[in-house]
This record gives sequence, C-alpha cells and structure tokens, in this order.
Amino acid sequence: MTPDLHRIEWMPSPPLVPDDGPISLDQLRRMTLGDRDLEREVLDMFATQADRILTQLMAMPDDASALAHTLKGSARAIGALAVADAAEALETAIRGSEPSHALAFALAELDAAVGEARMAIAEMLAAF
Repeated sequence: MTPDLHRIEWMPSPPLVPDDGPISLDQLRRMTLGDRDLEREVLDMFATQADRILTQLMAMPDDASALAHTLKGSARAIGALAVADAAEALETAIRGSEPSHALAFALAELDAAVGEARMAIAEMLAAF
C-alpha cells in the first residue's frame, strides 16, 4: 500500500552541517576547554592578528602565501571556518600563480570573511 503523500505532515530537515555563523562556538569551546576568559583572549588576539595579516596581504608581499597559511591555521583553531576557507583559497591562488583578477577575487573574499568574523567577535566580546 502506498501512503498518501498529501496527508503526511512534513517537517524541514536540519542542515547537514550546523551553521554557527562566522565562528563555530563548538570549535572555540573545544580549543579553549570551555574557559570563558581564554575564549575572550583568543578571540581578541585573532581579531587583531586577522586585521594585521589582511592589511599585509593587501600589498601582496613576497611572503603572502605564508601569511595566508598562518591566517588559515589561526582561523581554523578558533572556528572561523569561512576565514580559513578564504585564506586557503588565497594561498592556493598565490601558489598557483593565478592571474591578478583571480588573486583580487580571492583577497576580496578573504576581506569579506574577516569582516564577518570581526563583527561576530565584537558581538561575542560585548556579551562577555
């Protein structure tokens, strides 16, 4: 017997990957072992580092690939996964000697991801 699909109450499925926003709170809490003071310190340090590295990357220095790699690692550590992905894309573009428009696009994506993460971090720090 085939069920009448019109009579079944459908519920939306949860996302396959939870979306915490710009910062994965689970990752942040694992990294800081749930220590709220350490969370605050790590978030503040990341925001400062991300701004500094992004400013350096805008000039595309010789060590741009290493800078993107550093930002990628820091971002993953605190759960800023969109920043990590954008930094990885920029690192790959630099290492692959992509054309300047591809590098500019990757850098713009990183800039946007860092901006979103910084806004989320500011909100989180204000709530502490």
